[in-house]
Amino acid sequence: MLADPRLVAARELLGAALVKAAVARAQDLARSGAISPASVADTAAASLPPTAASLTPVINATGVIVHTNLGRAPLSAAAGDAVQAAAGYTDVEFDLASGKRARRGAGALAALARAVPAAGAVHVVNNNAAALALAATALAAGREIIVSRGELIEIGDGFRLPDLLQSTGARIREVGTTNRTTLDDYRQAIGDGTAFILKVHPSNYLIEGFTASVGVGELAGLGVPVVGDIGSGLLSPNPVLPDEPDAGSWLRAGAALVTASGDKLLGGPQAGLLLGRAETVTRLARHPLARALRVDKLTLAALEATLTGPAAPVTLALTATLPSIRERAEVLAERLAGAGVNCQAVAADAAVGGGGGPGVKLPSAALSLPGQLAAELRSGPAVRRGDVPAVAGRIEGGRLLLDLRAVAPADDERLAAAVLAAVSADGAAPPAAPGPAGDAPPAGGE
Repeated sequence: MLADPRLVAARELLGAALVKAAVARAQDLARSGAISPASVADTAAASLPPTAASLTPVINATGVIVHTNLGRAPLSAAAGDAVQAAAGYTDVEFDLASGKRARRGAGALAALARAVPAAGAVHVVNNNAAALALAATALAAGREIIVSRGELIEIGDGFRLPDLLQSTGARIREVGTTNRTTLDDYRQAIGDGTAFILKVHPSNYLIEGFTASVGVGELAGLGVPVVGDIGSGLLSPNPVLPDEPDAGSWLRAGAALVTASGDKLLGGPQAGLLLGRAETVTRLARHPLARALRVDKLTLAALEATLTGPAAPVTLALTATLPSIRERAEVLAERLAGAGVNCQAVAADAAVGGGGGPGVKLPSAALSLPGQLAAELRSGPAVRRGDVPAVAGRIEGGRLLLDLRAVAPADDERLAAAVLAAVSADGAAPPAAPGPAGDAPPAGGE
């Protein structure tokens, strides 16, 4: 079996272990009588994965643009090409002209500095939690960090900000109450042991009603450094999200340091961005912990291409107009209904996700399908064979909604093919009329 030309070629691409496993599975099917012995090689070849990694590409039709469980921001084609180019040997820390060692990731850092002119210096680590941990370790170990009780956040999978800060050896000085913190609360807490004031964007929830909070500008006037965690990675104001804080604005307001994520609203790879005063960022970059948090050449390549290249998919999804999304939904629904699929275009509300724009509803349009197709679209036989992509949607009112806001227009044909394959595998969906889409934005994706 291993001498079959298709399997020989697959060994060069995937390695011997994956090919041998595929052959063994096909042989077991033949022994059980599920397939004929003559079709073992065909079955093995058909079951081979497209790559040697187990990650499966997914069309994100959940309506959550930055979906943590689906890898957050999808990279642009430019960023993907940059990663491919950097996969081999590259001049990540080497000056080709002089033949000597050079600053690591100089191109990516220069691109980040250009994107945030208010920053005196920039540095990159492997995620935003790492950026904040580095800041707390270098600036506040054994000292106090003042933070509002209303900003001691918890995000996905039980990750709590206070636990992270305390793990660095810093002490947390909580001020104010859950819903109200005033400038005097901060002022009265400042003492000889104060390292900095931490201002956190509570990115995955809203506090409304009888509330009070203090802006970066007022905090900067208290005479101690202010570190701002904007979380979502917005580098400059975005008209689609007018209430979302951005790094440039917080730095201009007086923050000594701002930390952010690279794989959320920036739309790039997972990375933690450190932006701020030159002396502060340099101190962090030279701290021993910075080496443990260093990003690799692939991240640097993807980050630079995201910053310098065309608009990232996240940006395109945020700025897509409702008429264009609705038109795509209507075209796809008409096509699928014409093929006998129980499908209709409906109005929907999408969400930013990834801790960005909490409470913001993004008007969208979706394909409404029978709910039982959800599993087939995620992992049905056609998906396992690699004939069609996996598709993740959401269930509302018993119907499966495939929200198109986060789906690239170029993927519409692949989405339609996946639906047709799922309907075929399911044995034809019942012809019940679609129910209302509902108004609640999809949950999850912090």
